[in-house]
Amino acid sequence: MNKLLEIRNLSKSYNTLDGEIKAIDNINLDVYEGDFIAIVGTSGCGKSSLLNILAGLDNNFEGIYKFKKDITFSYMLQTDCLFNWLNIFDNCKIGLDIKKDKDPKKIDKINELLKIYNLEEFKNKKPSSLSGGMKQRVALIRTLATNPDILLLDEPFSALDYQTRLAISNDVYKMIKKEKKTVIMVTHDISEAISLANKIIVLSKRPCTVKNIYEVKLTGATNPIENRKAKEFSTYYETIWKDLDVNVT
Repeated sequence: MNKLLEIRNLSKSYNTLDGEIKAIDNINLDVYEGDFIAIVGTSGCGKSSLLNILAGLDNNFEGIYKFKKDITFSYMLQTDCLFNWLNIFDNCKIGLDIKKDKDPKKIDKINELLKIYNLEEFKNKKPSSLSGGMKQRVALIRTLATNPDILLLDEPFSALDYQTRLAISNDVYKMIKKEKKTVIMVTHDISEAISLANKIIVLSKRPCTVKNIYEVKLTGATNPIENRKAKEFSTYYETIWKDLDVNVT
């Protein structure tokens, strides 16, 4: 298998008025081409901190991570982060504009994706005219526009209501599979992780370490909505829920 990312002994601490707080403690992980990895853990355990490090937004850490040579990635945040003064098409190609990439094939790809996901008629409109689900589709198209090898997704559906979340996760899954992308996604939603990912990384409470890694194998897996009906789904859910050790009082 083609290894795209190697993480070794990665640790992260924050300095506060009360002293040093360790957020991440000695994480080791390998990511292979075609993986859809979901990282789950309790709130505040360090999931997003890990993704920020991999995206190069935080250089203050210990240990190493190494992408395969010439590997590119895009980072999709929790909110859609669309620019309200730009139309939908220009929002989609903002990454290309920043890189001064005028490759006509990539422009054609944006138009193709807008058409596939029923956004073509909105390409000249502003984000304010779109629903939350449509904005998330635009955000994903923008993320795919630069043709990255790896997508880093930080709770990409958390701002959506449940029904829209299911529909969008289905769209995102189809997009990613069609484009043959490798994904590392942070989520707090166990069901979402099981229905989307082929591998789930369970992090411990802060400072987070890798508590368990699950290879997800669902009978008759097709898409996130149908995957929730698989006979193995509830077993994965109960096992991972116990792993998280969430105490509700």
